[in-house]
Amino acid sequence: MAATQAAPPRPRGSKLKALLNTACGNAEAARDALAKAGLELEAVQPGEMMKRLKQVVDQGTNRILVAGGDGTIAAAASHVAKTDIELAVLPGGTLNHFAKDHGIPTDLGKAAIVAVNGPVVGADLGYVNDCVFLNTTSLGAYVTFVRERESLEKHLGYSIASAIAFAKMLAEIRTFSVTLEAEGGKKTYRASLVFIGVGERELKVPTLGNRVKNGKRKLHVMIVQGRKPARLFDSFLVDSCRIDLTRPTATIGLDGELKRLHTPLDYRIERDALRLVVAPPEGDE
Repeated sequence: MAATQAAPPRPRGSKLKALLNTACGNAEAARDALAKAGLELEAVQPGEMMKRLKQVVDQGTNRILVAGGDGTIAAAASHVAKTDIELAVLPGGTLNHFAKDHGIPTDLGKAAIVAVNGPVVGADLGYVNDCVFLNTTSLGAYVTFVRERESLEKHLGYSIASAIAFAKMLAEIRTFSVTLEAEGGKKTYRASLVFIGVGERELKVPTLGNRVKNGKRKLHVMIVQGRKPARLFDSFLVDSCRIDLTRPTATIGLDGELKRLHTPLDYRIERDALRLVVAPPEGDE
């Protein structure tokens, strides 16, 4: 986990507001966990989450707790980044990469206790055209995978939908022209996948793409070229970069969700942009 030294404990009496994305799969379990921790949880429809987060921030809340997946957490992070407001997380997604990478328990009961009493550290965020991402963003083949998975998931469930979507992605891989500008250099590729992660990433299977523990606090850019099994692969660690395409807009994967943005795509890392509530170090509990 890339983070700074923990801040002092939150003063007693500080305001804490807990919001639940009603679309998360463990809504009732999240409600029960927070009730046991002495917290009331406000259920919010996904389409209303951004508006409600802004209202809560404007009300002067010291600490916001969000219960949901990485998309919900990213929405909250976009509102509280580079402020004094602390963000606590109750993981409610399928994979919960952000929570795992930052030492936040995926057990809801433990996560609720951490949300109330946990220390605060600085966490890094990625930005693409001023949109926040917590973990990764991608262009190309992964977008095809997410689009197909989302179309199947309601009928088949996450695991089966993912397997079918993955097979279809492999069968339909296409290449596209992409120009990468970083640290004064420029290079054009015929790529099938562009992957950018917050923090240094593993480059070998089976952990390919996972965040490196205590790795460099950079954006990790990976570009896969071609469609054949023996693909060429380039990798860069940068503070910022620009990706230009041959079209005015592009659909990108952003923490597992799809978003359409204008090109060129400008990426940057903001270190310690988020005041994140985490579990105390082992031995301090």
